Amino acid sequence: MEQIKIDRINELARKSREIGLTEEEKAEQTALRDEYRRAVVGSLNSSLSNTYIMTPDGKKHKVKQNGGK
Repeated sequence: MEQIKIDRINELARKSREIGLTEEEKAEQTALRDEYRRAVVGSLNSSLSNTYIMTPDGKKHKVKQNGGK
């Protein structure tokens, strides 16, 4: 996710705490947060797909992922 979008998420969060958001801003905030969550989950899944655990006997076992959204 681009830094400008992350900055906008933070800007909307501050505004929400200080003076509140319009309905349009609330919708924008929700969309940006959803996009951020998808990016984080995608990054985590990518990392886990390349992660192995090595047992003391030297065998490698691929980390299993639990589907989930």
